[in-house]
Amino acid sequence: MELDPYLMFNGNCAEAFQTYAKIFNGQVTMMMTFGESPEADKIEPHWRDKIMHAHLVFGPNVLMASDAPPQYREDMQGVSLSLKVDSAAEAERLYDALSDGGSVQMPLGETFWAHRFAMLTDRFGIRWMINCERAA
Repeated sequence: MELDPYLMFNGNCAEAFQTYAKIFNGQVTMMMTFGESPEADKIEPHWRDKIMHAHLVFGPNVLMASDAPPQYREDMQGVSLSLKVDSAAEAERLYDALSDGGSVQMPLGETFWAHRFAMLTDRFGIRWMINCERAA
């Protein structure tokens, strides 16, 4: 079994996934708009350029997403995507990239369990935790 997070965006999925591909050194392996779907004629014209499905691979990880029409979209609550990294330098790089234009709930710093830990919401509204654990 695998667990692959599926994110819902407010019309900016393409920009978010292009950004994440750069940040995570990944590859967007699929990005289809509603207008490219077989049922494009049933989609409102102003929504046809929005993303129906996107798929991003980085390392062994997969993120999937789409733009959700307003009547189907809810803000992300009670969930964060947690990134586990091996070095303080990588934690700092990710923190700088993901917090740019977003909001920080807990700045990157040392904790009793981690060399570096942070909690933030990126500019796309996705909540992240960055964790560089101490050796056991």
